[in-house]
Amino acid sequence: MSKKAPAAAASLLRLVVPAGKATPSPPIGPALGQRGVKSMDFCKQFNDRTKNVDLGTPLPVIITVKGDRTFTFVTKSPPTSFFLKRAAGIEKGATNIGKDHPFVGKVNLKQIYEIAKIKQADEGMGHLSLKGICSGVVGSARSMGIEVVA
Repeated sequence: MSKKAPAAAASLLRLVVPAGKATPSPPIGPALGQRGVKSMDFCKQFNDRTKNVDLGTPLPVIITVKGDRTFTFVTKSPPTSFFLKRAAGIEKGATNIGKDHPFVGKVNLKQIYEIAKIKQADEGMGHLSLKGICSGVVGSARSMGIEVVA
């Protein structure tokens, strides 16, 4: 009697890839190559799926690689910090929060609300209230040195 070898378990891979700019270079190529997946196949599919998003917008991607070397992926909305920096019109958050300069930028409550509405559509955020998501966005803004004004 011969025993069948167990099927290889699926592996999850989490990356942040700029929309429309996926290339087989690092970090995508080596990460998929270790799992036996052709990185060019992923890049073509990802770039095609994200062609309607602003070019270069960082998108978190969860790639599921199955035992037979096929893959599926899910794209999420950009990180909250990306939206906050864009709304405040800054390149990066504060390095020493509260020491040299109290704030590096400002956002208003309407912008916080709009960011929260976008984030609510993400998988895993549906059970949270919009008020709860807004308070999380406000906390992220403060930790980046961005002032929230009414």
